[in-house]
Amino acid sequence: MILNKLQLGLQLLLLLGIVAAIAYVAICLFLFVRQPHYIFFPSHVIEKTPEFFNLSYEDVYLPVLTRSGKVEHIHGWWIKSNQPNTRVLLYLHGNGINIGANISHANRFYQLGFSVLLIDYRGYGRSEGVFPNEKRVYQDAATAWNYLVQQRQISPSQIFLYGHSLGGAIAIDLAVKVPEAAGLIVESSFTCIQELIAYRNLFRVFPVDLILTQRFASIKKLSQLKIPVLFIHGTVDSTVPSFMSQKLYAVAPEPKTLILVPGAEHNNVAVVANMEYLQWVKAFIQQVHIRRLSNII
Repeated sequence: MILNKLQLGLQLLLLLGIVAAIAYVAICLFLFVRQPHYIFFPSHVIEKTPEFFNLSYEDVYLPVLTRSGKVEHIHGWWIKSNQPNTRVLLYLHGNGINIGANISHANRFYQLGFSVLLIDYRGYGRSEGVFPNEKRVYQDAATAWNYLVQQRQISPSQIFLYGHSLGGAIAIDLAVKVPEAAGLIVESSFTCIQELIAYRNLFRVFPVDLILTQRFASIKKLSQLKIPVLFIHGTVDSTVPSFMSQKLYAVAPEPKTLILVPGAEHNNVAVVANMEYLQWVKAFIQQVHIRRLSNII
């Protein structure tokens, strides 16, 4: 009888082990398929437009060809500067909401004399398409670049790339592909998704490296960068720690600049820094200008 109970107990343990293993594999498969939903948080509701700042702007819809041959359109705002220069900023926002949540910061660059193009990746705002993923947002950023160069006839040497948080990773990917761009500004961004997951102590019981498809491995790409780069990060950023910008800075080629903003969080760097933020960007623009002149001479 004791032997029968022991056998029954072992069989129960074996059954529980099998159930647990199946559940573990099922969760891994779920994370493999659904992981973009843990990275991207789009909204279709645009709560603020450039009109909020009395800015004249143009709605643009840029065609993107999908693998299936279907054409989808990404939406953006073209805000042309009224100042006599052709300097342009391609603004790539982070993983949340849409361009409507970024118009206030875009206005800062406009006040510095930039014409600004803000785009929403597919699945965000008024842009078409299914839920975003890493490959799609890279393609969307490249589409915006091509629009500026080919349709707007803007010289690549006059186009600066700006990316915040996840947008920083997208901007880095694009900057490596377009070495003729003027410069790159990366704000509050990370080294790679894998390190960010490890830092936050998320999904530690799962084989993250095996199931991760959305990598955004900026730190592996930066060695190929051919243009000046400015990194900005708040020192008390609880979303993306500032040491990640320090790591990005360490591997980026010269010319490069790193500015750490005391007391600034993930989304309020420019607010905390106030006028200093504009001075940093101005200084970076001047650095790029001097570099271009020296190359011509």
